[in-house]
Amino acid sequence: MRHRGWMWFAAPAATLFLAFWLLPMAGLALIGGESRDGQSAYLTVLTGPQYWISLFNTVALALAATLVTLLVSLPVGRFLARHRHFTGRRLLISMLMFPLAFPGVVVGFLIILLAGRQGVIGALTKWLTGDTMVFAYGMAGLFLGYLYFSLPRCVGVLTAAAEQIDQSLLEAACTLGASPWRRFMDIELPALTPALIGAGAMSFATSMGAFGTAFTLATQIDVLPITIYNEFTNYANIPVAAALSIVLGLATWAVLYVAHSLAGTRAGAAA
Repeated sequence: MRHRGWMWFAAPAATLFLAFWLLPMAGLALIGGESRDGQSAYLTVLTGPQYWISLFNTVALALAATLVTLLVSLPVGRFLARHRHFTGRRLLISMLMFPLAFPGVVVGFLIILLAGRQGVIGALTKWLTGDTMVFAYGMAGLFLGYLYFSLPRCVGVLTAAAEQIDQSLLEAACTLGASPWRRFMDIELPALTPALIGAGAMSFATSMGAFGTAFTLATQIDVLPITIYNEFTNYANIPVAAALSIVLGLATWAVLYVAHSLAGTRAGAAA
């Protein structure tokens, strides 16, 4: 009887999952298998060097943005968790979370205002050296955009995780003469590892699928979301667009699955 009760509660979620995710994904996978010019779209994607370049650029950018995001978010999260009552904490947190209100297009526009042809950095470098530095429209601009978009999420996750660390363990280690570095490596980092993995997976997935920022900035570099958009909209090559979507989804899912497995293993070991 209990199992039947839970089944009724799970039915709406299962229906939504089936209708809005599983069925569309199955349809996308079938469309990607259609032939064009006598060749499956999946084979076209796998044998097309331009698609591999686009995938490589996307993964490289997502990994770089994820790594730097975690490196920046970790000390910020620890600071906010340790200092919970200083004046201005709420204002600081609200400012750190403020980028969540912006869509990707606005983030891209901010990067253009910073490092575009008429941006602040360009004007400053022209005044100092006579040459205008512009990097908003390539790898560096997209990297900054992804970083800007991912930082608030990771800071929030790591702050919440750092607040759950048992302070008595740190105090005991301090009493025994452990240095701050040893306390961090032996106590804090193992406790934060699942949150780091989860935040990293979230940042990676967000960067892999970011469209608005890439649409605004990616004029000098190919990334997979824009490649999919071009195949679907500009070339009406729907089977290839569908196949590329499946490739993007599989690559992101594989990273998320590995991250979830590692986080579960770490949590089990810590327990």
